[in-house]
Amino acid sequence: MEYKVVIYQEGMLGSLLLGGSKVNPLKFSDFLNKNSSEGWRVQTMEKDIRRMLLFWKREAYVVILGRDK
Repeated sequence: MEYKVVIYQEGMLGSLLLGGSKVNPLKFSDFLNKNSSEGWRVQTMEKDIRRMLLFWKREAYVVILGRDK
């Protein structure tokens, strides 16, 4: 089995313009489907709120993927 860790987050622009940025569910689904087509499966995932430039926040996910070698 092999693993990879990915921090998935949206771009900084939404946070700067809107004061906060949430993960777009359609883009996140595309990310998961792309990795799935390469044999990766989500092992675990955790939501993370990341601060940027002291005032803005953006949503991110730490995703651990695994697949058979």
